[in-house]
Amino acid sequence: MRIHVIEDDKVFNKLIEHTLKIKHDYEVYTYFNGTDFMKNLSYKPDIVTLDLGLPDYTGADLLRKIKRYNPDIEVIVISGQDDISIAVQLLKEGAYDYITKDENIKDRLLHSIHNIETQHRLKNQLSQLKNEVTNKYHFKHAIIGESQAIKGVFALIEKAIKVPNINVSIYGETGTGKELIAKTIHYNSLRQDNPFIAVNMGAIPRELVESELFGHEKGAFTGALTTKKGKFEEAIGGTVFLDEIGEMDFDLQVKLLRVLQEREITRVGGNTTIKINTRIITATNKDLAEEVRKGNFREDLYYRLLGLPIQLPPLKERNNDVLLLSQHFLEIFCKENNLNNLTLTQKAKKKLLNYSFPGNVRELKAITELGAVLSNTSEINEDHILFNNTNNEMTLFTQELTLREYNEKIIKHYLKKHNNNVMQVAKILDIGKSTIYNYLKKEKVISK
Repeated sequence: MRIHVIEDDKVFNKLIEHTLKIKHDYEVYTYFNGTDFMKNLSYKPDIVTLDLGLPDYTGADLLRKIKRYNPDIEVIVISGQDDISIAVQLLKEGAYDYITKDENIKDRLLHSIHNIETQHRLKNQLSQLKNEVTNKYHFKHAIIGESQAIKGVFALIEKAIKVPNINVSIYGETGTGKELIAKTIHYNSLRQDNPFIAVNMGAIPRELVESELFGHEKGAFTGALTTKKGKFEEAIGGTVFLDEIGEMDFDLQVKLLRVLQEREITRVGGNTTIKINTRIITATNKDLAEEVRKGNFREDLYYRLLGLPIQLPPLKERNNDVLLLSQHFLEIFCKENNLNNLTLTQKAKKKLLNYSFPGNVRELKAITELGAVLSNTSEINEDHILFNNTNNEMTLFTQELTLREYNEKIIKHYLKKHNNNVMQVAKILDIGKSTIYNYLKKEKVISK
């Protein structure tokens, strides 16, 4: 902390300097008048202690000059007068604190400076976190992929970022990364310094949804002990992400439509309207157009929310993105768990590429991390790549194999299921035993 002390009383000047320097790592400069201080204002002090009774400036004038030069400089006014009206006026004009010259001046001054230090530290931490979040959700860092399918999504994300007031509707299967897309749009747009508020419409009890979205006044219903802001109010200037929008109750859809039309909300139990400037991003794995045809979703609300539609491709349509993503997840997992770097063998890669991933990117992440845990070497081989048992048989028919390879896989599956009982498998598959024995010879299960 760099602190400039302006005090024309030599005794108090030395007292303040001594108080600040003893047992504290402060960089302290002292002045006996405002003119000398102004000549050195370019030294960029963090804090200025300002005596009101200077010979060449009034304290109020010097305070205004300091704040015009840099509003972030904190000014602690020190006065011989305990005048409440003057103190209030100076605090209104930007002074951080008003301290009188009495027996408690040292303690009050150090306490005030300590509070300023804490605020600066929190401000720096907040700024650092904002930078980290922005970097994390820069779409070229957050969304991994080089397939044509994902490049089309990149193009739409860039459009959503450039137009911060258009609503965005994201469609895709479970696990494709809909919330990640929403955060990427928010944290790269002009709204990035304002809140991103996510609401899962399928996870909130029906009777609480309205209060959760729009807030409520004290006493609005049983249990409403205090006034509560809703998600739209919390996100003013930012983004509200409504996940699983297809689960929204039909009656509440009418109220959301009004919010979109009027750009204002009213808390439950209240009469005052609150203007909002909030972008809405919605996500669903349902076909909302089909829900409209079925009468489950309002057509007028559907078109209000549609905005810029982004369709996320399932992982099975993203080709080699599977390998890029798995390696990405591996690097993060190893770093977070202090593991040596791991790589996938060619057979492990082939096994991943031949799988359909019904759980999409989320499933790939889980499979990759499990493979890292199971591996005892620097590589993850095909035996470490384990798929959910409920999906194993499904993947058999999603692979691009020759008929002979399909036949061999079917035989292998049934042999495993029936403990290599050739007679039983031949009967189930209605094939000759020789076909199975030929397969076993090829696999070197038995000798030729």
